[in-house]
Amino acid sequence: MSSRSRWVAVLAVLALTLTPAALPAQAAEAEDEPLGGPALVRIQLPDEAALQKLVRDGADLAARPRTQDGRVLVDLVIDDQQLAALTSQGAVVQQVIQRSGQSPGTTKSTRLAADTLQFLQAYWWTTGGKTFLQTQVATTASADPDVEITVTWRTADGATGSFPLVRFEDSGEYQYHFTLPRALPAKPVQVTATSSLGGTSRAITPAAWPGATPPPTPNGYQKDFVDAYMTPVDVRARIKRLGRQYPNLVDVINLPNKTQGYRRTAVAYLGNPAAAAVVVESVKFGDQGMNGVQVRTVDPAAPNRPLSATYRDRVLTLTLATDSGGKVISTTDDVAALITARYPQRFRAFVEDGSAGLPMPATNPVRLDDGLKGTEVPKAPWTVQALRIGKVRDGSKPGVLAYSQEHAREWATPLVTLEFAERLLANYATDPATRELVDSVDVFVIPTVNPDGANYSFNDYAMQRKNLTNHCTGTSRDPRNRDSWGVDVNRNYTVGSFFDGYVGASSNCLSGTYAGTAELSEAESRNVIDLAQAHPNIGLAMNVHSYGGYFMWPPGAYRADGRVTLPRPSIDESKFFLDSARRIVGAISAERGTVTWPSYTGPVADVLYSAAGNSADQLYYELGIDAWDFEVGNDRWNEAAQRWDPVGFQPPFAEAHAESQEYAGGLVELVRVARDKAAAEQ
Repeated sequence: MSSRSRWVAVLAVLALTLTPAALPAQAAEAEDEPLGGPALVRIQLPDEAALQKLVRDGADLAARPRTQDGRVLVDLVIDDQQLAALTSQGAVVQQVIQRSGQSPGTTKSTRLAADTLQFLQAYWWTTGGKTFLQTQVATTASADPDVEITVTWRTADGATGSFPLVRFEDSGEYQYHFTLPRALPAKPVQVTATSSLGGTSRAITPAAWPGATPPPTPNGYQKDFVDAYMTPVDVRARIKRLGRQYPNLVDVINLPNKTQGYRRTAVAYLGNPAAAAVVVESVKFGDQGMNGVQVRTVDPAAPNRPLSATYRDRVLTLTLATDSGGKVISTTDDVAALITARYPQRFRAFVEDGSAGLPMPATNPVRLDDGLKGTEVPKAPWTVQALRIGKVRDGSKPGVLAYSQEHAREWATPLVTLEFAERLLANYATDPATRELVDSVDVFVIPTVNPDGANYSFNDYAMQRKNLTNHCTGTSRDPRNRDSWGVDVNRNYTVGSFFDGYVGASSNCLSGTYAGTAELSEAESRNVIDLAQAHPNIGLAMNVHSYGGYFMWPPGAYRADGRVTLPRPSIDESKFFLDSARRIVGAISAERGTVTWPSYTGPVADVLYSAAGNSADQLYYELGIDAWDFEVGNDRWNEAAQRWDPVGFQPPFAEAHAESQEYAGGLVELVRVARDKAAAEQ
C-alpha cells in the first residue's frame, strides 16, 4: 500500500474511532533557525481538513496522526518552504525530531522544555493489614501524549520504590496521570514525581485518607437486619412491617406516581423470523386479557380471494389473498398493514427485519405472550413507597433523603437503605446517640425507586438496568430486543440532561442509558423529585448505586465541546462536600476496613463519567439539596494475584451483606452531617 493510501485508510479509522478533546492553546517553543533541508517535524495542524489536504497532496507522514478537538498532531518529513506554507495556514511546530544528515545519536532536536509536575493527590491508607498509596500527577506538557511520569516513594525506614502512572483523558481532554492504589511495605513519608521530559515535582508527604473516624457504637448496638437479597415484593413487606412496628417513629408514604407495573404487551411472531414473518403485538398489556390470544394466517385454497381478517373467540385469523390461479399473493407488508388498520384498539403489527415484501406464508396458530417469567409478582401498576423516620415529622427538622435501586440490577442497594432505616429504629430505645439523631433529623428512605425493572431483573434478565416502559417504535419493538427496552431512570431528570445537550445519555430506546421521551417522562424519576419538593426541609440526599466504590457529588455532567461541566459548587460548598465525604468514607471503613479511594471521591463528572440527566444534579441545582452518590461494592484487593478485583452488581450474598453493613454506617454518618450542619447554621 502506498503512503498516501495508507493514510487515507488511517483517516477513515480515525473518523470512526477518535473522540473530540480540547488541546491546550500553548505549543512547544520551536527553534528559530531554519531546518536546512528536509527534517522530521511534529506539527499541530489547525483542523482535520488540513490533514486530509496533506494526504491528498502526498505528504510524507511518518507516524499515525492524533486527532484532538478538531486539531491534529502529525509527524512530517518537511522542508523550510513547506513548513512556511503550513505555518501560514495556522500550523504550529511542536517538535523538530530529526534534521537532515544527522544520525539519531547526534540529532539536534527541539522537544518540549522540561515540564512542571504537580501532585493533585497523594494519599495513603491501610486496609486488611496492607498499606496502599494512590497518586495523581498533572504535567504542564498536557499537549504531549507521549509524556511518561514515574512516582517514587520512600518510607520512614528508608525503603524506596517507584511505579509508572498512565495518562488519563476524559472526552479527549487531558486530566492527569494516575494509577490504581499501589501496595507498599509501610506508610510512605515522601513521594516525588519525574517525567520523561525531565520535569520533577516537589517532594511531598502523602496525607492519611480519609482522616476521619465515626464515634464508636455502644455495647448492644443493634445491626445486621438483612439476611437475603430482597425483591421489590420483599421490600414492600419490610416497609409494611416497619410502619406497623414503630408507629411513633415512622410514616409510610405512598409516592404519587404509580409505575407501569411488572407487565408488558403480548407479542408473537407470525411466520418464521428466519424466512418471512410479521410481529403481532397487543395494544393492551398481556395481563389485560391478551396473553394467550391466538393469531394465524390461512390459505383459502380458492382463486381471487381478498386479504381479510376476523377476530372471534380470542383468535385473530388472516385469510390471505389469492390470484386467479389460487396462488397466495399477500405479502408480509400487506398482512401487517391490515392488522394495524382493522384492529387499531386491539393489535399492532410490523414486518420483521429482513422480511419486507416477502410472500406471507400460511401459519399454524401462535399465541401472544408478554414473556414475563415472574409468577409471584403483582401485575398491577406499582405504588412506590418511602419511609419517613423521625420523632418530629412535621418539616421543622433538617431532612435527609436516602434512595436506592434507580438501576434495577443493583440488588445490594436496597439492602443498604433498609439496614440503615432499621438501625435508626431498632436502636432508638436503647442508644442515646441514635435517639438524639432521630429526634433531631427527619429521614426519608426510598429503598426501591425502580420496582418494575427490579422485578424484571430478579425474574427475567439479571442485567436489566432500566425500568419497563417501552417507548420503542417500529422494528425496535421486536421481541428479540425485550432485554433492551426501558428508560434509564437516572438519565431522566431535568438538569444537565441529554435534552439540554449534555453527555452520558442516549436517544436510542435500546441503549442502556436511554433518557426517555422527555425530562421526567417516567413515574420513577417524578417520584424522587415530587418527594423532595413536597418536603422542602430535605437539605441532604444520598443516591445509592453499585458497584465500584465511589463517593460523588455534582457536577455530574458536561457538554462534549470543550468538556464544559455544569457550574462548579462554590469554594465553601466544595469544602463541605469533601469534608463530609471524609467523614462518611471513614464511617464506611469502620465496618471491615473498606476504603473508598480518594481518586473515586469527588464530582461525578471528574471521577466517573458524564451522566446527563442524573437525579443528584436536579436535586442540587434546582432544589438546593446537597446531593451525593454512593457506588457501593468497592474493589477487593487480591493479595495472591496482587490486583484489585471487582465485585459486580449481584455478588454472592455474603459480599452484598457486608456492603449493606458498611454503607449503612455511612448513611448514619450522613445523618450526623445533617445534624451538625443545621446546628452550625443556627
